[in-house]
Amino acid sequence: MPEPKSEETFRVIDRRLFTEEGELRQEIAAEEKREAVKEASVAKPEAPAVPSATPETPPAETPKRSAAFENLIRMIGSNAAMVLGAYTDPRTGQPMIDPDAARELIDMLDALYEKTKGNLAPEENDVLLDLLGKLKLTYLEVNQALAAQATHAKAKTR
Repeated sequence: MPEPKSEETFRVIDRRLFTEEGELRQEIAAEEKREAVKEASVAKPEAPAVPSATPETPPAETPKRSAAFENLIRMIGSNAAMVLGAYTDPRTGQPMIDPDAARELIDMLDALYEKTKGNLAPEENDVLLDLLGKLKLTYLEVNQALAAQATHAKAKTR
């Protein structure tokens, strides 16, 4: 005889920040107000400006350079450059252009930059920002060229 099935229920919690109209949800706004009040009450009152004999805490050490991180950045950057036409397809000899793939790779580098901000060595930060700038500029140029090419081809067919 088959065992009777127990009814399984689940609960759906809407965690979106905004309503369908694009307004901040009331629960989120109320939570932000509670957090602001909580932070204000936890903040320490300012101490009087009395010189102390104890030295202040030393500044945080600058992060050390990581060759593996720089290689990761360059690898993702090379792949983005490849799909932006910097390299040719060995089979056809034509440049490989895939703006969607390039956008994905640029977004990955953007995410890496945002998530590692403040934890990078100055050299790593410079390499990442320089690479992002060059890739974004190339992405715009490629998209403009593709749009012009499509417009030109459309005008030819008329």
